[in-house]
Amino acid sequence: MNHAVIEAMATAGLTAEALAAQVEVDPKTAGRWANPGHIPQSRHRAKVAALLGREVSELWPEVGKRREPAWFRRWADVEREALSLRWFELAWVPGLLQTEAYARATLAGEALSSGEVDRLVAARLARQAVLRRDPPMLLVAVIDEMVLRRTAGGDRSMMRDQCEHLADCATLPFVQVHVVPADVGMYAGLGGPFILAELDGGARLLHVDGQAHAQILEQAADLVTLDRRWARICGDALPRAQSLELIRKAAALWT
Repeated sequence: MNHAVIEAMATAGLTAEALAAQVEVDPKTAGRWANPGHIPQSRHRAKVAALLGREVSELWPEVGKRREPAWFRRWADVEREALSLRWFELAWVPGLLQTEAYARATLAGEALSSGEVDRLVAARLARQAVLRRDPPMLLVAVIDEMVLRRTAGGDRSMMRDQCEHLADCATLPFVQVHVVPADVGMYAGLGGPFILAELDGGARLLHVDGQAHAQILEQAADLVTLDRRWARICGDALPRAQSLELIRKAAALWT
């Protein structure tokens, strides 16, 4: 347990329900802030700390040690709190399902120092802890088959290990991986990757990647559009068992 948060709540005379009411979040969300690794989203963090009469760094020291790029931190907070993520990727294995070697390969060619690459890779791997948290989060990932066929610098062993890791992740109880086969042709996912997050209380957020920057959207019109696109993509994807079989075949081809 995060004893600093528990002690601060007791001193302030606030239960999780009372704290949730003042911050305007679901009581279950507020209750999880007393568990290790559960940090309020950036938009709530300062208010929670003020209500508890403490500094953010006293309650969640890891905030000051974060390795994610500043522009990505709000979404990393969303990942930690999400009840579910629906994630479509056209070019990469989703970050939460990457091996270290694959994560490094995705950064090849970027104008980054070795230290910056180390920091970004460490941050990406640290985010994967959400797959092992309690209570669990549901992750439904859909990828294009070409993700399984694309290597970096001809490193076949890296892709074999990544496909095997992806297959292992796909057997976890709260992880589903689906593949859109190459013979589908043109389909709705060719417009680009996106992630739909569902939070406590029914709130939903959308993450959309671009070449220049990423956006976090919460407008109803955007969510409806991507909900429909997600449904169309899933309609073209293979069922869970067939997807797993395809991933394992891809791993064997990289051997």
